[in-house]
Amino acid sequence: METLTFLAAGFQVALTPTNLALALFGCFAGTIIGSLPGLGPVNGVAILIPLAFSLKLDPTSALIMLSAVYYGAMYGGRISSIMLNIPGDEPAIMTTLDGYPMARQGKAAEALAISGVASFIGATFATVGLTLFAPLLAKAAIYFGPADYFALYVLAFATIGGISGANPIKTLLAACLGLMIGTVGLDPATGTARYTLGSFHLYDGFDPIVAIVGLFAISEVLLLFEMHLQGSEPIKRLGRLIPRFSDLKPGLGASLRGSVVGFIAGILPGAGASLGAVMSYSFEKRLSNKNDTFGKGDPRGVAAPEAGNNAASGGALIPMLTLGVPGSGTTAVMLAMLVSLNIQPGPLLFQNNPQIVWGLIASLYIANFVLLALNIPMIGIFTRILSLPQWALMPFVVMVSFLGIYSISHSSFDLLVMIGFGVLGFVLRKLEVSLVPVVLGLLLGADMENNLRRALSISDGDFSILFQSPISLGLYAATAVLLATAVYMAAGDRKAHKPGEPHLTEE
Repeated sequence: METLTFLAAGFQVALTPTNLALALFGCFAGTIIGSLPGLGPVNGVAILIPLAFSLKLDPTSALIMLSAVYYGAMYGGRISSIMLNIPGDEPAIMTTLDGYPMARQGKAAEALAISGVASFIGATFATVGLTLFAPLLAKAAIYFGPADYFALYVLAFATIGGISGANPIKTLLAACLGLMIGTVGLDPATGTARYTLGSFHLYDGFDPIVAIVGLFAISEVLLLFEMHLQGSEPIKRLGRLIPRFSDLKPGLGASLRGSVVGFIAGILPGAGASLGAVMSYSFEKRLSNKNDTFGKGDPRGVAAPEAGNNAASGGALIPMLTLGVPGSGTTAVMLAMLVSLNIQPGPLLFQNNPQIVWGLIASLYIANFVLLALNIPMIGIFTRILSLPQWALMPFVVMVSFLGIYSISHSSFDLLVMIGFGVLGFVLRKLEVSLVPVVLGLLLGADMENNLRRALSISDGDFSILFQSPISLGLYAATAVLLATAVYMAAGDRKAHKPGEPHLTEE
């Protein structure tokens, strides 16, 4: 009852004309920013922080606006993923696996509607969790040490084979390639340059966003150009521009399951929405891929990661507000803004500044409904992108890719890196190697290495620390079960094929 009282007071704060207008603006701006490849929620929030200061907003209003941008960007990332196979940000990578095939089959409207509803379910689930369980979940999250996080990333990498659905050997090689690319830059412990070839531009390593846009967008342009030369049409005609309710039903169960998995991943400091999307998609595929439809345009493969990454983004607010520890890159930027406004997130925030916490939570409920109302009617506009002729669509994709990357660092070197990754992605696709393990290796490898180093630093190099925590042992047990199940299913799959019969795999 006390929680409802605080929430009612929060709605009084959120529904003031100023805060309501800021939430509406944040939702719209976040959706546009999220749909542009390369920007994503981190850059979107960072771009608008100066606006919060220039308008002299109080901490509550500033946090409401930036949180609406955060949620809006998570919604918007799915648009270019589905329409153009270009992830708007890192978590949206998983949406391309089934979202883009649906668009190619003339089901772009259905994919956008399913992803929009899944985003709403995931974000609402996270907001309810933030309302009811924030202090309790934050206390549970602090029991995760470096060794436990390392075990968590081991589990994440064990799911890669199930995600890509590709040849296991090719999947493993692709993941190793991503891990190798992730080691480029300065060693986090000694500061020694690794594999930089003497270039200062590589001291910070490869920006994951630059790699993602290159691997997906530029390689897609090259593939479509090749198809055009061969006289084939890569994308089918548009289907319905307005989806029916029956089109949304297949993804509802997957959305609920993805919300739970993503929310759990989100409350772990540093895990972020990327891990939430990966785990949600992998869990749903293991559970529901009875007819081998995932990766070929299955609606559940769109709903699960979208619900997962939006639930994780909401869950990431919990450690930021209750512990003062950012749960993701975006919440780290928001934390820095609050500190600059003399507001210190942590255990006493709920007691000393309840209007900030509960005003934010109430505004998130409003933002979710605004984003759903904003995105569903715009599906017809988004789907018309595919009606553009190829000679107009491909230059548009290239333009958006170059503008998105250049807007991050204003570096021409990053543009060259993007082109290089595009060529690499084209080659890998021609070799039928999935790009997803490469990206996941690059995304998760650095955090995995950092947590391994921290654990070994604590134990003075004793590797037994990796197996001392009950949490890590449980995660390793889950990994073993997962791998054993995969081996068993692969063995059964081989037995199902007659000797000498070719065994085809789908990327």
